[in-house]
Amino acid sequence: MFWLLSCFALLATSLGCGVPTIKPQVSGYNKIVNGENAVSGSWPWQVSLQESSGFHFCGGSLISQYWVVTAAHCRVVAGRHYVVLGEHNRGSNAESVQRMRIARAITHPYYNSQNFNNDITLLRLSSPAQITSRVSPVCLATSTTSIPSGTRCVTTGWGRTGTTSSPNILQQTALPLLSPAQCRQYWGQNRITEAMICAGASGVSSCQGDSGGPLVCENRGVWTQVGIVSWGTSNCNVRAPAVYARVSYLRRWIDQTVASN
Repeated sequence: MFWLLSCFALLATSLGCGVPTIKPQVSGYNKIVNGENAVSGSWPWQVSLQESSGFHFCGGSLISQYWVVTAAHCRVVAGRHYVVLGEHNRGSNAESVQRMRIARAITHPYYNSQNFNNDITLLRLSSPAQITSRVSPVCLATSTTSIPSGTRCVTTGWGRTGTTSSPNILQQTALPLLSPAQCRQYWGQNRITEAMICAGASGVSSCQGDSGGPLVCENRGVWTQVGIVSWGTSNCNVRAPAVYARVSYLRRWIDQTVASN
C-alpha cells in the first residue's frame, strides 16, 4: 500500500497536478458556512465562473490547460460566461487574474435536473490557461479511487457564509467524507445515487455560490478532487451532509469527453 501511495504521489507530481506552489493552511484539518479565509493562491485550481458583469455565480476546478470541471446545474453558457483563474479577493483589482473565454460547455448526457444525478459539466477554454504559481490543475480521482469515510477533505468557494451572501475572499473548510449508507440514512434511500458522494454534517457546509467547486482530499502533499459541489439543504444546515458529484464514478466520461474534444 505504501509503495502504491508513494508511486501515486510521484506520478501526480510528474504530471504537475494537485501540488500547490503556495501551501494551503487549513485549521482543524476548519458555511463554507463556518469556514475561514484561504491563503491567497493556495488553491490554484479554483476558478470563479462569472457573468460578463463580473458577477460570480458558481465555482469550478482547472483540470488541465484547456479544461475546467463544474456542476451541470450551474448552466454555464459558452460565449456568455467566463472562467476566471487566479482569483482570491473578488473585491480587489490588483490581482493578476486570467479571464478566459469558454469555447464549449459539455454537460453529462444523463444529467437529471430533478435529482441532480450526474451533475457535471466540462468547459473547454478558448485558449490555454497559463500555468503559474497561482494557477495550476488539480488531480482527479480515478475510477478506482476509494477514500475511507471519515477522511477529512476540503471544499473551497466564494459561496454564501453564515455572515454574508457572497464573501470577497475565497473561503475554505475541512469536512469529513460520509459513507453512502450514512448519507442515505439522512437523505433517504432513493435520493443518493452512485454518482454522488457526501461530506460534512460536522458543523460546516458548502452553500449557494459554492456550486461546481471542488471537494479535494490530500495524500502525501498531493490534492485529488473527489467531488463537485452539487446540492444540499436550502438553508445550508451545518448538521446535514452536503452532496457532491462523485468524480471517481464520472471519471470515465470525463476522459472520453476530453479525448474526443
